[in-house]
Amino acid sequence: MKIIITVTSLKDWDFDIKDVEVVTGKQYLTNPVYSKLKNARVFNLCRDYKYQNTGYYVSLLAAARKHKAIPSINTIQEMKTLSVVKILSTELDSLIQKSLKDIKSEKFILSIYFGKNLSKKYDGLSLQLFNLFQSPFIRAHFALRDGKWTIQNISPIASGDIPEDHQPFVEEATKKYFEAKKFSVPERTTAAYSMAILWDPLEKTAPSSEKTLQKFIKAASQKGIQANLITKDDYSTLASYDALFIRETTAVNHHTFRFAQRANAEGLVVVDDPESIIKCSNKVYLAELLKMHQIDAPETLIIHKDNISIAPDILGFPIILKQPDSAFSQGVSKAENMNEYKKKVTDLFEKSDLIVGQQFLQTDFDWRVGVFNGEAIYACKYYMSKEHWQIVNWNKNGQYGKVETMPVEMAPPALIKTAEKLSKLIGESLYGVDIKQKGNKFFVIEINDNPNIDTGIEDAVLKDKLYSKIMDVFLSRIQKSKQVILN
Repeated sequence: MKIIITVTSLKDWDFDIKDVEVVTGKQYLTNPVYSKLKNARVFNLCRDYKYQNTGYYVSLLAAARKHKAIPSINTIQEMKTLSVVKILSTELDSLIQKSLKDIKSEKFILSIYFGKNLSKKYDGLSLQLFNLFQSPFIRAHFALRDGKWTIQNISPIASGDIPEDHQPFVEEATKKYFEAKKFSVPERTTAAYSMAILWDPLEKTAPSSEKTLQKFIKAASQKGIQANLITKDDYSTLASYDALFIRETTAVNHHTFRFAQRANAEGLVVVDDPESIIKCSNKVYLAELLKMHQIDAPETLIIHKDNISIAPDILGFPIILKQPDSAFSQGVSKAENMNEYKKKVTDLFEKSDLIVGQQFLQTDFDWRVGVFNGEAIYACKYYMSKEHWQIVNWNKNGQYGKVETMPVEMAPPALIKTAEKLSKLIGESLYGVDIKQKGNKFFVIEINDNPNIDTGIEDAVLKDKLYSKIMDVFLSRIQKSKQVILN
């Protein structure tokens, strides 16, 4: 991959960086040599990113040429929008407060050079802000209000605007960045394509174990895809891949959603995609979707402050109460009587204006049907955790009940039909549909993006073929995306 740095004037760049070509923004825009490049990484250090100025056009045309630009057009727009800056920085709130707690003034400016600051004590915050707002050099403006630090503004630093006393540090930080090749995927062998698998090594309830992830990596390799494990700290490498496979529990207000959004904007094949995460993570949306498409579910009511009193009359006791963005049975509780109901509803209203109330159906197990690309790929019976009403008992450190896996073709046809129908209403990503069975009737409980796939459980029937089937879909989608680029 050819590495290009664009500047407004060659006088703005006085550093000697190996294997990096430095050109003016005007040269990059007008010289046909650059428009014909098939594989390039462009670090845009022009002085001005204003709409329709040279710096803006460098990132815009880089996108048109399928070059990977830092900052991208999306990042340029995000830095200009204060509301976006505040939303994206919310997840860093605790890190911001911890990093700036010793600052005595009410304002603070942090200069970040490829994720580094002159003071090492700010490196953690600098790296995370660089991950959020990927631009080679950025300046973050903070203000102290009511005892709390908030980000007021994020802006790029042009190469010509680097303070003279910062120059030696910037040169060293730039050299280290390019030498480490953090902007690029590890060197490929014979693989035609590349995939990032996002995971959290410390997550206790991860959808796939590390052993299982190695099976995904092996299956990808057999399809000509080089798969690499990445964590939330590898955000800056994302644009260099062809696909992103999220194997970490997702949520909208979480870095997994940000990864999915950025990968989608960069044109990567993404599983699970941002829209699927939004839809699957909200039980209020699901309740309305099931109702609109007449898909059987337990009696369900969206509870708000005006109908609290009538919910027990409609649903009866016990009542299942769900936080709209609950996942893996967390944020789900059961109220056996009116006193429990009032207390639990009050607690849930502190987190959300709407709550999902649902009729309780007693069963020995829940069906889980895994669906990818609209097709069922596994069917499991998840039995209730011992002496508990859910498949997971969070009061006993996340204790699961036993699991039985069967061939999809041996599962009840109505079960598979229901799971596939609901999945197609959400999208074409990877889903786990939870269904209860009463006699010959099937009732949808929920649909999860990013469902469990683990060694010896969901793969118990297909074994390595399960991973191969999943990678077949990735390969087809990557090839299709590349064909669109060529056309």
